[in-house]
Amino acid sequence: MAMDAAEIEKLIKEGIADAKVTIEDLRGDGDHYAAMVVSAEFEGKSRVQQHQMVYQALQGRMGGQLHALALQTAVPEAVPE
Repeated sequence: MAMDAAEIEKLIKEGIADAKVTIEDLRGDGDHYAAMVVSAEFEGKSRVQQHQMVYQALQGRMGGQLHALALQTAVPEAVPE
C-alpha cells in the first residue's frame, strides 16, 4: 500500500510544526520519494537527529507504507532564497 505525497507532507508538518516540506515522487509509483524538510527545530541538531525527527513524524510508516524516502534536512538559514 503506497502513500501519497500529500499524506507524507501532512504527517511531517504535524510532527514538526514549522516545517517547510517539498516532496517529489521520484518514479511516479507512490513508493519512491525525495523530501526536503526545512525547520528551525533542527538548529543545533546533528543530521542524524534531524532525520530521526522526520522519521518520528512519519509515525512508523517508513519501510512499510512508505518504501523509500531520500531525505534532506536543513535549518532555514542554510537554504538559499
